[in-house]
Amino acid sequence: MRVRVEGDSMRPALLPGDWLLVRRGAPVRPGDIVVARLPGDSSRLIVKRAAWRGEDGWWLESDNQRASGRRDSWDFGPVTDVVGRVVLRYWPPRRGAAGPRP
Repeated sequence: MRVRVEGDSMRPALLPGDWLLVRRGAPVRPGDIVVARLPGDSSRLIVKRAAWRGEDGWWLESDNQRASGRRDSWDFGPVTDVVGRVVLRYWPPRRGAAGPRP
């Protein structure tokens, strides 16, 4: 599945407008970036970093804890509905490129 990043909660790893390829049902390890359903609003997806797995689900955190509107497991606790693991950021193809060389 494809997912577009919105907001600044995953800066600097991911920026608003980045497009991600997500492998549904892929095994998740601590440190992986994942897509999960937002607790309390299963129609919305969130992109977060998997910190650890406990008895109640995955603890998911934002890379940028100071981001405006940031919501993660510090707000809603462990998450059980992890959709998949991010395997690739495919757009933009080259972030921060200096431009064409002479």
